[in-house]
Amino acid sequence: MNLTLNSKVALITGGSRGIGAATVRAFAEAGAKVVFNFQSAKSQAEDLVRECGAANCRAVQSDLSTTEGARQLVSSAISAFGRLDILIANHGIWPPQDAPIDRMSDEQWHRTVAVNLDGVFALVKHSVAQMKKQDAGGHIVLISSTAGQRGEAFHCDYAATKGALLSMVKGLSTELARDRIYVNAVAPGWVDTDMSATTLNDPPTRETIFRNIPLGRVGTPEEIAAPILFLCTPQAGFITGEVFNVNGGAVLVG
Repeated sequence: MNLTLNSKVALITGGSRGIGAATVRAFAEAGAKVVFNFQSAKSQAEDLVRECGAANCRAVQSDLSTTEGARQLVSSAISAFGRLDILIANHGIWPPQDAPIDRMSDEQWHRTVAVNLDGVFALVKHSVAQMKKQDAGGHIVLISSTAGQRGEAFHCDYAATKGALLSMVKGLSTELARDRIYVNAVAPGWVDTDMSATTLNDPPTRETIFRNIPLGRVGTPEEIAAPILFLCTPQAGFITGEVFNVNGGAVLVG
């Protein structure tokens, strides 16, 4: 099975590192033209553009903690390649320090919601507007988490935003089906990325995490990128409104 995207234009957020960078590489290899954003990892973003080829890959520095920043990013993607066929909302923050609900600051709650939910809302809003204008359908994949399905103690801000994305997928998939815009979610478990490094590098915590994953290990960014790519290809032409779990079986035992 050859998963190709035939010069489709994809916007991938949080694309300079981890799951995002692996997704940029996968989409570029599949023939897509890719625009991705970064916030501070400029050198990694530039390296990735060179690796994938500047003719078909662009990096845009943007802050997705505001809806205006998200609108501007969509506009930049359209300006780069003249259209937009695919949105992968991969960006997000996970405050690594445990925060009991009675001690979680208002600032932490509002920042997590602003980045993980408000930013996604604006990305979807403006991407859908462009896809409808083109009248050629499209694909949206929101990156959720096992935390969005079963919660996460001491991280209720993160779990709440990732759970909200799943509800967005369910509602938008039916709303946008008549426009041939597919909306799905990929829900990773623990993945070996910069965001999880602090936690995974703590031996006792790492042991606990591994013990609760039936496959006995964390995932790689490439193992998340592959199903994201699949959901945007013609081979997934009868899939919308679904949550694709990629977590080593962890969501079943949590």
